[in-house]
Amino acid sequence: MFITSDDAQLYTVVFGDSPRTLLALGGWAGSWELWTNTFTYLSSTWRTIAYDHRGTGATVTPTESIKFETLVNDVFVILDALNVKQCVLAAESAGVAVALQAALQQPQRFNGLVLVDGMYYWPASSDHDPFLIGLKNDFEATVAQFVERCVPEPDSAAIRRWGRQILMRSSQADAVQLYECMFGLDLRPQVSQITQPALILHGEADHILPVTVSEWLSSTIPDCHLHIINHSGHVPTVTRPQEVAETINHFFEHRL
Repeated sequence: MFITSDDAQLYTVVFGDSPRTLLALGGWAGSWELWTNTFTYLSSTWRTIAYDHRGTGATVTPTESIKFETLVNDVFVILDALNVKQCVLAAESAGVAVALQAALQQPQRFNGLVLVDGMYYWPASSDHDPFLIGLKNDFEATVAQFVERCVPEPDSAAIRRWGRQILMRSSQADAVQLYECMFGLDLRPQVSQITQPALILHGEADHILPVTVSEWLSSTIPDCHLHIINHSGHVPTVTRPQEVAETINHFFEHRL
């Protein structure tokens, strides 16, 4: 289904009919499909919801509307459209910054957080940012290199091919805007105000964001558990979905 949020048509999927709900966000130019494999395991005991955020997948939106503030606001548009009063909010990579800001903005809407290989601090970039230069000058090759770094696991050629297809559904302009809209973001001073129980997962072999990023986050959020996924890269929701799902279920078993 498509849900309207101002000038955007957000492509949204819903699975399962459990009383407890989990809403999942993708990262950077990754669509909701980054949660597909994990939802295979979760949707039998959760109502699972995800959507293509602005600039990704099947969602239609003007490039200029892609801002950090609108990405956060869209979370609440989805919840309101589906009449979700409260849920666990899950996110991976750059989506973690959106999830944290949403939880800080309206804490009563969320009874838990799942933060996977997450970004919450991104210094302002310069004109010499090699990734940004690559996106602007050779978009397809830069995306391919990014996917290789995201998925270092052996015997993952099919997953890498799928990952390239997912990211290339973003236009070059949208992918650049999604990257640039995070410049200067710093949620570190606010993280200690998170009141929800938070499960943090991080791939041991993540070449995009080091494990130390999640170690700091877990030491700062008051009610938090850190789970390191051995031999996993940046997208364990894709490469280790059963472990991700089982860890989520175990963490929230007695909390919801």
